Amino acid sequence: MEQAATLGALRASGYRPRPVHVEMRENLLARLRGGERVFEGIVGYEDSVLPAIENAILAGHDLIFLGERGQAKSRIMRTLVGLLDEAVPAVAGCEINDDPLAPICTACRELIGERGDETPIAWLGPEDRYGEKLATPDISVADLIGEVDPIKVAEGRYLADELTIHFGLIPRTHRGIFAINELPDLAERIQVALLNLLEERDIQIRGYKIRLPLDIVLLASANPEDYTNRGRIITPLKDRFGAQVRTHYPRTAAEEAEIVRREAQVPDDVRFPEWMSEIVAEVTHQARRSGQINQRSGVSVRLSIANQETVAASALRRAVRLGEPEAVPRISDLEAMASSTLGKIEVEALEEGREDDILTKLVRQAVQAVYQRRMRGQTFPDLVRRFEEEGLEVQTGVGMGAEELCRQFGELKGMAQALQSLGAGESPATTAAALEFICEGLHLGRRLNKTPTGSGAVYGG
Repeated sequence: MEQAATLGALRASGYRPRPVHVEMRENLLARLRGGERVFEGIVGYEDSVLPAIENAILAGHDLIFLGERGQAKSRIMRTLVGLLDEAVPAVAGCEINDDPLAPICTACRELIGERGDETPIAWLGPEDRYGEKLATPDISVADLIGEVDPIKVAEGRYLADELTIHFGLIPRTHRGIFAINELPDLAERIQVALLNLLEERDIQIRGYKIRLPLDIVLLASANPEDYTNRGRIITPLKDRFGAQVRTHYPRTAAEEAEIVRREAQVPDDVRFPEWMSEIVAEVTHQARRSGQINQRSGVSVRLSIANQETVAASALRRAVRLGEPEAVPRISDLEAMASSTLGKIEVEALEEGREDDILTKLVRQAVQAVYQRRMRGQTFPDLVRRFEEEGLEVQTGVGMGAEELCRQFGELKGMAQALQSLGAGESPATTAAALEFICEGLHLGRRLNKTPTGSGAVYGG
């Protein structure tokens, strides 16, 4: 639609306003009919969370997302902005994005009464119609709903004049989407102020007689009540949300690895093997199944993302120090994950003080799981025989160069196919990473010994 500049031109264009929930419903239906992807960048929710969200939008419901930390709740809420129209008209200069054809605030009604068809129009994009607030105990009703503006009163207006109102965040998102993160952290007396918004679809400010009929879709997120001890969602408020959507962590390591590849900020000059990404993701999955980790607090996907970035940084630091042309993470670099892991997991009370041992165990389990999936039971008898009969020993370490590591193996008979399956063989760095992975897998399968050293480890028969 051509963007009209005045109210008269807008009326002549044939524009008809739609409530926000109708707008989102019709835009969602158009995408579904066209076979378009509705939620970009969301992985692992295709058969669980996303259908529930789509049903809620089609039903015109407000939504509350319930799930542990790091389950993309905020990401999904922000993604819903994509279901809004590309542009909608509003009275220019209005604090609450008033509809020119159905204004609800006094200032806009007076402006339209004064200027008529010459009333100026502004056009709002989707991002202009989205508001978000992290709930904290210090939030007041004035922050969310509104309050008397003492400056406007000091300018000479009467206290009863509606023009003395200072609108809060929610009215300022009129005709849009408003999201509240961590809703239980909002004081219960503040939650009461949202009851009318979700039921009667209006708000009231202080002692003013007006009730503003807001057109808004309200979203909220919360952690499970058995974990969040800072507060709770009052029952009447929870009852007023039309839909509760329960999120979850990625159900497979492959889904987690895909999320990590999309989200992790890995430098372009680091070549991260797929199987190493799988190991990083598998560490998180092992942590979610471990009885030594507090599962009530959850193990966030952010753990996998931070670990991927840390391992990449370790490989890059080695390559730069040694002057190598390529940085490729390998098993030795997994030791660096301690700094990005221990602050993101909570061990059970009986395990306090053993965080390093627990992490070492998780990493070993992850490497073994990925090795079994990737190598499908290969035992490399020729290589093992060289360790056992010829006394081959291979030293590894985070500071060892790729060519130096590879030279220790000599000829690699019968290993070409395995190296190719791991994406190795093109360069010393990729080959060194694959060889160390194979040695670690054989060690965990009890076919090689591994002796820790001050600078790394030595594999032997």
